[in-house]
Amino acid sequence: MIIIAGPTAVGKTEIALSICQSVGAQVVSVDSRQIYKYMDIGTAKPTPAQRKLVKHYLIDIVEPDEYYSVYQFRRDAIGAAGQIIKEGKIPIFVGGTGLYIDSLLKGIFDGVPRDEKLRSDLLQLEKENAGSLRRLLQQYDPQAASKIHQNDLKRTIRALEVCLKSGKKFSELQKEISPAGRFTLIILNRDRKELYDRINKRVDKMIEEGLIDEVEDLKKKGYTKELNSMKTIGYQEVIEYMEGKVDYESMIEKIKKNTRHFARRQLIWFRRYKDAIVLNLSEKEDIAKTISEIVLKEVQRGLIFDGGF
Repeated sequence: MIIIAGPTAVGKTEIALSICQSVGAQVVSVDSRQIYKYMDIGTAKPTPAQRKLVKHYLIDIVEPDEYYSVYQFRRDAIGAAGQIIKEGKIPIFVGGTGLYIDSLLKGIFDGVPRDEKLRSDLLQLEKENAGSLRRLLQQYDPQAASKIHQNDLKRTIRALEVCLKSGKKFSELQKEISPAGRFTLIILNRDRKELYDRINKRVDKMIEEGLIDEVEDLKKKGYTKELNSMKTIGYQEVIEYMEGKVDYESMIEKIKKNTRHFARRQLIWFRRYKDAIVLNLSEKEDIAKTISEIVLKEVQRGLIFDGGF
């Protein structure tokens, strides 16, 4: 199966639409923000017209205050791909969320359920003694600590949660997982200046299309800034503007800056995929045709229908 990844604003949606129309495919979204209802402009969802043209799965599937895990994504993504195949179409996974991509390529361990009390206690411990959770993880599971970034508090807490509740090392349990199937990963990129220009123009377009009104509507529906969904780039800066913490122009520049930094982090993440096909949209023309040929080649090899779900 094919995964088309890339940083925000690189042009994944446009390329995917062209490919899907060419080969008879449908899209499974691999985006951890487009899952939320009512959050359309700030997450750059495909437009209703685009989604009518090509069917998309895993968009608008949860409320902004609902919890949705990587495990749930993997389950839903595999189910969506199966449904697409039953309809005689080709599933193409499209998005830029690294953890979601990992869950497909490498599999995911979710054998230990969430323990909100334990998580709260661990978070409180970290607040009282910064760096304590990192030291605990190094003590319980040095291998996991070496792979989890020192600033990634969320994954550190999850690793400790697994260690404390199962009595086993998180790193050892992860070795027992398996990928969802066989994939060809294609990473789209552009020259940095061009990518940053596209990001800046996208932010300007979001403001013009009513991002501020969208955030206001979310607040009226009762969704608060403390929610994970509302901490999305674009929404958090607009909230700061509404609270009078930044002026209008500073808000826009902050969204652009934070989005550029996010794109840079995505590209750093994607470098981990040594077997990926990397295509620079700034250097090559007709990338959609190139990827369509790859998709058809993989279908002919039978990878789509190998029962690897």
